[in-house]
Amino acid sequence: MNDALTLLAPAKLNLCLHILGRRADGYHELQTAFQLLDYGDQLTFTPLKDEQLLLTPEIPSLPREQNLIWRAAQLLKPFARNRTGVHIHLEKRLPMGGGLGGGSSDAATTLLALNRLWECGLTNEQLQPLGLQLGADVPVFVGGRSAWAEGIGERLSPLPLPERWYLVLTPKTPVSTAEVFCHKDLTRGTAPITVAAFLERGGKNDCQPLVRRIYPEVDKSLIWLEKFASNATMSGTGASVFARFESEAEAQRGLSRTPKHWPAFVAKGVNQSPVCQQLSEYS
Repeated sequence: MNDALTLLAPAKLNLCLHILGRRADGYHELQTAFQLLDYGDQLTFTPLKDEQLLLTPEIPSLPREQNLIWRAAQLLKPFARNRTGVHIHLEKRLPMGGGLGGGSSDAATTLLALNRLWECGLTNEQLQPLGLQLGADVPVFVGGRSAWAEGIGERLSPLPLPERWYLVLTPKTPVSTAEVFCHKDLTRGTAPITVAAFLERGGKNDCQPLVRRIYPEVDKSLIWLEKFASNATMSGTGASVFARFESEAEAQRGLSRTPKHWPAFVAKGVNQSPVCQQLSEYS
């Protein structure tokens, strides 16, 4: 194995997000289809000679103790049989507050990498409950497959999806997930559907009408994207929006026309996380 381990922390899209109701503990029962992408943040894990855990770069708005990468490492420490020090360097490509799962994916990739480097010997199934302590989206990234999710997003079933191309753009207006889920006007009470029904007819994003109303820039981005694709929709609670294309060339044409004030990228939907392949190459 090379000294440094460099891994992707892939983005996800919510192809639908149905809010079935609010639970007694304040969380929401939902159904969603997670589509993994071949694009995301990149993390490099470099072993150190001491037991120091170093995380770079510092994010001024995010104290280290609240950083999901740091918290993931702390959760895994009790299982380490080789607690070597590690320098974790994050190359941030995904927007914060974009609904693409960047922080959750960073945490999941950290769990997967340190499980290997620290010789914890845990399976992905054993890592997923640890990931759930960090956030509802973390287990799908640990599992490494596009999936149908229920509960608060932790009950996962593999969901093979057509590997289409996506244009993703992010208005510079971070959306507060907590604000959206606590809002009195959020649609709750959507009837549950089956996976077969989703594959046949698709779904909707129950958060989208509310977010379009209270975040005008998200509304503007969807209006623009709808000119190129009738399937334009929002991922999670936003702010990122996306459209599906059958070919990379079509998606790239949309990207070339995207207004410069909206950061955007093109990525391919994948059924297996690139991290799985990357880890196998480091065996």
